[in-house]
Amino acid sequence: MAADKKIIEDVLSLVPQQYPFRFIDDILEMDEEHIIGTYRFRNDEYFYRGHFPGRPVTPGVILIETMAQTGVVAFGIYQLMRQGMSFDQIKRLVTLFAMVDDCEFNGIVSPGERVIVKGEKVYLRRGNLKTKASIERENGESICYGVLTGRGVNSNEK
Repeated sequence: MAADKKIIEDVLSLVPQQYPFRFIDDILEMDEEHIIGTYRFRNDEYFYRGHFPGRPVTPGVILIETMAQTGVVAFGIYQLMRQGMSFDQIKRLVTLFAMVDDCEFNGIVSPGERVIVKGEKVYLRRGNLKTKASIERENGESICYGVLTGRGVNSNEK
């Protein structure tokens, strides 16, 4: 069953990353197997000043972070909510990004561009969420993809 608007709003409110390091604007759809979100890279993003002056390009590491925020963090929050975890319990978690595999880049993202971010569950076990994630242009053209793994840990843990 697809998530309703209230659940999407709740998930977005629980994503811990904030400006200037939040790369998820909206969630278009989400269920137990997949998530689709969006982000518009603003013209004034802090990293464009140095990457590259005169011809700004979104760094690959930021694209990986963008895939992780939708495909692991937001999707993981949704999975935890489905398992009955409370808002307070989820708020105490920090997502540890554990691994990226098979990441490939097929294009660049320029300032002002809106992208579609997709995540498909590979598995959720013992608190680890592994997803096949991708970013594409609004016309469906592939920009990058990879397999990402993360887990939520209590922010009080060392």
